Amino acid sequence: MDNLTVTEKEIISHISANQLMDYNKEIAKEVRLSGSEEELRAFKYVQKNLESFGIETELSFHDAYISLPGKASLKAGDTELACITHSMAPSTKERGITGEAVYIGDYSGEKLSLCKGKVSVVEGIASPEVIAKLSDAGTLAAIFINGPYTHEMIVSTVWGSPTSENISQMPKIPVVSINDDTGEILKQFIQEGKGQVELHTKVETKWTAIPTLTADIKGEDEPENFVLFSGHIDSWHYGAMDNGSANATMLEVARVLSKYKGHLKRSIRIAFWSGHSHGRYAGSQAYCDRHWEEIHENCVMHFYIDSVGGKGATILSESNCMSETKDIAALYVKKISGQDYIGSRYGKYADQSFWGAGVPSLFMGMSEQPLSNDPMSKKVFQVFAGKEAGGFGWWWHTVEDTIDKIDPANLKRDCEIYALSIYKVLTDPILPINQLAAVKEIKHTIIEYQTTAGDKVDLKMTMERLNNLEEVLANVQSDLSSSDLSVEKQKEINKLMMAISRNLVPINYVRTDVFEHDAAIGLPPIPALSSIKLIAAVEKGTHDYHLLRTSINRQLNKVNYLLKNALEQAIKLSTTLNEKRSGNYVSN
Repeated sequence: MDNLTVTEKEIISHISANQLMDYNKEIAKEVRLSGSEEELRAFKYVQKNLESFGIETELSFHDAYISLPGKASLKAGDTELACITHSMAPSTKERGITGEAVYIGDYSGEKLSLCKGKVSVVEGIASPEVIAKLSDAGTLAAIFINGPYTHEMIVSTVWGSPTSENISQMPKIPVVSINDDTGEILKQFIQEGKGQVELHTKVETKWTAIPTLTADIKGEDEPENFVLFSGHIDSWHYGAMDNGSANATMLEVARVLSKYKGHLKRSIRIAFWSGHSHGRYAGSQAYCDRHWEEIHENCVMHFYIDSVGGKGATILSESNCMSETKDIAALYVKKISGQDYIGSRYGKYADQSFWGAGVPSLFMGMSEQPLSNDPMSKKVFQVFAGKEAGGFGWWWHTVEDTIDKIDPANLKRDCEIYALSIYKVLTDPILPINQLAAVKEIKHTIIEYQTTAGDKVDLKMTMERLNNLEEVLANVQSDLSSSDLSVEKQKEINKLMMAISRNLVPINYVRTDVFEHDAAIGLPPIPALSSIKLIAAVEKGTHDYHLLRTSINRQLNKVNYLLKNALEQAIKLSTTLNEKRSGNYVSN
């Protein structure tokens, strides 16, 4: 770690593996269901520690749509098969559901025709998207074969608490999961023609008061602007890794950074959510909805943390980032672990409730398990697998997520990367947001979409604005590297940098309106224009073509308008740096 600065070395010298483990053990000593007394005790423990660091806190409560799985039973013939049910799945009526089970293996759309009027048996961990497709195909219920252990899941795609507009999208069929051993028994019954099953599920889903805890350390130069550092406290079972280790890291970062109050140019707001595991990110969703304007105007970046410090978690190169935040991660992953960071694009998950407000994001978890032939992890890999990384471990969302799954050295290492990354964003004179990288990613996607669409969609204006924006930002980047700026000028530049993000982040990560929340599913780049992929396969002049074309026109207006705004802000940024308007760039 000889490549660290004096201050960076000092910061990590304050980080204690023993302290991290003490926090982790205390938080993970009880099961923390959303809205429960046990969860509230964990919140108050965290609050007490934060206040002992001299940090101002606020503990508040709000109603959220929380779903707690209860009892579930599954019977094939006279044989009882152990199972669990899932958050947000409907309960069965008192008589349960009886039907013929059909094994469809690893789900594929080609097998949907087998499911109508049957109980579908699927290999893998319960997936909301698969469940929705099975439901649409007329299946009676779904049984997932998870692996050596059953994995708790929330099976709704609705982000946070539902509204009158989207509550109809909640799951409509009962869902249970079984382990591999039980799955083999069930598959044998089906193979022998004895696949008649009976299942009963009880899920308690209701509006529940849940807590949110925030803590602020104020900056000196731009106290109104803040970094949001967040994670959830609620858990499946004891949740030592998910999310006790993350909560411990948040506390330790708060403890250490509280020693550097006088060094911080910007503020840091540390937020602990409930309603993540049992409310589909209802805590962060509600916080965004209640504080949208403040977040939109003042939040410079969101760091999220989940499931860090696991034993055997040696891959740090693929944690989530945006193109514009990747440089920060690459810097400290390399400095601390020696690994070359490649990053992974976000899907819509992990309390990323702030993209509509235009906030750049960095990290979700940090370290992951390496891919391997380990049968214990096979189906977890199907959920998480990247190039070398395979997620958080076979114990993720199981009864086995206990304190023995935490490696103190790995936890300290992950905490160091978070602490130094956050400190950089809090103290750099100019916000370290690489807007040029964001534009290049968007431009790459637009080129792909134009190739796909052919002459069915005209993206010429979009490309012109991207080319102009790219050129302006390239010059800005060059000017920033050679400028000696006053504090007031730095503030002005940072405000413009944030204004650019307010346009580029929604272009690249939001499908719907910026005040709404997209569904909790994977999203392609520039999701508002993703239907271009559909129009490519539709014949010109047909009814479906005109429907798609009308929709794409509206979405293209949105993208072009946001690019126009971003270009205007970039020109102002360039002018501010050069103290004069060059006149070379004109908004189309």
